[in-house]
Amino acid sequence: MIMCGNWPVGVCSWSLQTDMAGVAATMMELGLEHVHLDIGPACGDTPDEYINLIKQQNLTISSTMIGFEQEDYSSLETIKATGGIAPDDCWEVNKQRFLKAVRATVALNIRFLSTHIGFLDHSDADYTKKFYDRVQTMADAAAAENIVVLLETGQESAEDLKAFLQEMNHPSLGVNFDPANMILYDKDDPIEALKVLAPWIKHVHIKDANRTTTPGTWGSEEVWGTGQVGGEAFLTALKEIGYDGVLAIEREAGNSRKGDIKIAIEKLCTFTR
Repeated sequence: MIMCGNWPVGVCSWSLQTDMAGVAATMMELGLEHVHLDIGPACGDTPDEYINLIKQQNLTISSTMIGFEQEDYSSLETIKATGGIAPDDCWEVNKQRFLKAVRATVALNIRFLSTHIGFLDHSDADYTKKFYDRVQTMADAAAAENIVVLLETGQESAEDLKAFLQEMNHPSLGVNFDPANMILYDKDDPIEALKVLAPWIKHVHIKDANRTTTPGTWGSEEVWGTGQVGGEAFLTALKEIGYDGVLAIEREAGNSRKGDIKIAIEKLCTFTR
């Protein structure tokens, strides 16, 4: 098992751009045991087939993850319109997809299921009500199975997400903290955001980024330790808040993902504070 201080180091399965057997093989090559697992393939018509395939691998799943098929990340505007559970014409399909993800997570005996719920927006009362109602539905379904839904950071400021979590006040809602997303969406300082959201953080991504110089556009994802997150300071802050979970490396850009993940592993392994 590869460790960064007292934290197990893992990887996001989708970063490896291969099938389940390929994920397991690459993880063995990298020396990793922990994985943040895309559970999407278990949300189709033959979930047992994928679940059984996962069970055949010698992996420790730190959390599952579910995305939604209508999401368009080509720009900030398109993801705001199509992200998460917000689009009305997709809600019934997305609800069923989420419920299947919960069942698959239970079948694998995993406690955490992460997702992007979409943009918080309190400027429209009707939008706000439906958004809260939909998250309530998701959280209640998860609670019934002793699952915690982890909301991924980035599409709103830490203070806005904190206020949302406080108002929801639901035991089955937590946070998957991605420091790079705070920069990519140009929303916050990741280290200060970490402190704000500390009580809810159950899972952490290791991803780096540089902030945009053109407001309204994406920042750029970078190899861990080469962007503006501030790797050493971020890990120090994680220790200060008492985080005791997995560090899952996520790489969604570049043409050498496995090599970039190796670099991240090497840099994480040097942290000894």
